Formats: sequence, structure tokens, C-alpha cells
Amino acid sequence: MSIESRSVTGPTGATGATGATGDIGATGVTGATGPTGAGVTGATGATGATGDIGATGVTGATGPTGAGVTGATGATGATGDVGATGVTGATGPTGAGVTGATGATGDVGATGVTGATGPTGPTGVLGPNPFDVYVLAGTVGGDGTQANPYGTIQEGVTAVSPTGTVHILGGTYPITSQITVNKTGVVLKGYPGTLISLQAATILFLVTGSGITLDGLTITSDVPYAVEFVQFAGSDHRLVNSVIYGPPQAGPSTGWVVNRGFVTQSNVVNLIVQNNLFYSLRQPAYLNPSSTGNILFNVVYNSRGFVVDGAVFVFSGNAWGSPVNAVDIALLVGTIAGPPYDPLTDLSNNNSSATISDQR
Repeated sequence: MSIESRSVTGPTGATGATGATGDIGATGVTGATGPTGAGVTGATGATGATGDIGATGVTGATGPTGAGVTGATGATGATGDVGATGVTGATGPTGAGVTGATGATGDVGATGVTGATGPTGPTGVLGPNPFDVYVLAGTVGGDGTQANPYGTIQEGVTAVSPTGTVHILGGTYPITSQITVNKTGVVLKGYPGTLISLQAATILFLVTGSGITLDGLTITSDVPYAVEFVQFAGSDHRLVNSVIYGPPQAGPSTGWVVNRGFVTQSNVVNLIVQNNLFYSLRQPAYLNPSSTGNILFNVVYNSRGFVVDGAVFVFSGNAWGSPVNAVDIALLVGTIAGPPYDPLTDLSNNNSSATISDQR
């Protein structure tokens, strides 16, 4: 039976000054643990009022550790029952303010029925345009539109406005009376397959006024007539990209009917004749006194050549085919000396080695 030392702890004295730490002695053998005591833990007394905290005393010197054996731990007393939780008080009623009722939404009115789409009106018909007049050989009752062209060139020339164009569509146009073109800036435009055939001894086109263009026309006659196909008066006209030829004539050209591609009246100013073909004519042109202009890049064959009678024209870039011309350029008495004709070597060289008959 172990002996338990039950010394009573006295009041703690004042803590003395901490002495120097001594050497740690050897650890003794741990004694056997005694059995736990069977004492019952008493009820906890009521907690007394907390007293004032006294002044902390001086810590005394630590006494030596006692060598007594730890007594057995007493059995744990039963845990007291937890008191029942009090009933939660009822929640007070919510305030009784009432939200007013939302008025009812009115009914949406029914969508009206879409009315039927009205019928599309007829497409308007374009009326004739006096600045673009169309001609097609043989048509009857036309109004000059492309869809419904006139049947004759004369109708087109009558209808066109100044600076407008008469489109002469492909076909053969027999001409028995003179057509006068005298509206400023008008263009007579031929198309592939267009053939204008003179069938009477009359000038085909009399071009007067100013700024008129004959472009892309093919002109001939059913038999040789002793007239020119085109006669120019006025100023600033152009004959371009056209073909003018006569029917074949037998024998030497000295005996041919005097049919000509074109003739200038006196005082014609600034006529341009360019990129045309003339053949099988007595003369491609007769240039009367005081007329002026330029004859450029044309081809002429089987004729007696250009005749210059006191006119002043610049010849340049012209060429000559086969059968060759009797002469290519003839300068008659009264034609000026000097430029643009002299020196003759330059005139010839500038026109594919032209043969020149100088009769001045």
C-alpha cells in the first residue's frame, strides 16, 4: 500500500529574487502510478462575487519540487442535465397597410386588315429622242426610235436636232434626190452593212452650215454619174472612216465620166478628211479656190488623184493602192507656191512617195 503525502499548501509568500540557475541534477526514476481514487465530485457552488484585484505580490523563490506520488484520479461525476430551452415568443403581427389594387390593362385593339396592293401601272414608253434618231432601210411608219426607226435617211435628217446623231443602220439605201444636211454639229453615223447607193444624176449629200460629220458611210452609185457624191460648204466639217467608190469604167481614165468623191465650194474652212478609202473614181476630190483643211491618212487607187485648184490643204500620211492612180496629187495653175506644197519632195515623202503633177 502506497503512502500518499497530503501536505497542505500554505499561502504564497512574496516572490523572492530569482537566484542563479543551478546545475540540473539527474532525473530520478518515475514511480508507479497509483490507482485513481473513487471520490465523487461535489456540486459546484455558486460563484461568488469577483473581488477587487489585489496588487500583484512579489514572486517568491521557487521551492524544490516535491517527491510525492500523484494520487489516483477520482471518477468523473455525472454531468448534470441541460435545462430546457425556453419557448420563443410569438412574432408580433405585421402592419396592416394595404397596397391598392392595380387597375386592369385595357384590351389591345385588333390589327386592321392590310389593304390589297394596287395593280402595277404600265411601263411608260420612251418617246423619240431628237438627239439620237435611227434609220433602217425599208421600214414604214417609224418614229425614229431604235425600236421603230425611220425608213429613209432624209427622214432622219429632218427629225434630228442640232448636235444630234442620225444612226444609219445596216441596209441598202437607194437615193434619187439630194439630201441637204445643214444643222450645226449633226453626225451621220453609218454601221456595218450600211450601203448608200446614188441612183440619179444628183449630188447625194450637200453639207452646209458648220461642224457636220459624215462617219462610217459606204457610198457608191448604180452607174457612173458626172457629179460628186458629197459637196461641202461652210466650215469645220469632217469626212471620216468612210468608203466612197464608183462603178468600174472602161478604157483609160482620161475618158471616164467625171464622178468625184467630194468637192469643196470656195471659201470652205477647216475641212478634215481622214481615214477614208476612195477608188474607181475620176477623182477622189476637187478642192476649189480659197478652201482650206487637212487631208490625212486616206487610201486612194484607180483614179486620177486629188486636184488642188487654188485651195490650201495639208496632205499627210496618205497612201496609194493598185491599180495605181494617173497621178496622186495635181497642183493646178493658181495654187500657191511654198508651204504646204513646197518643197515638192517633202510633199511626196510625207505621202508614201506620191506622184505629183505640178501645173503652177
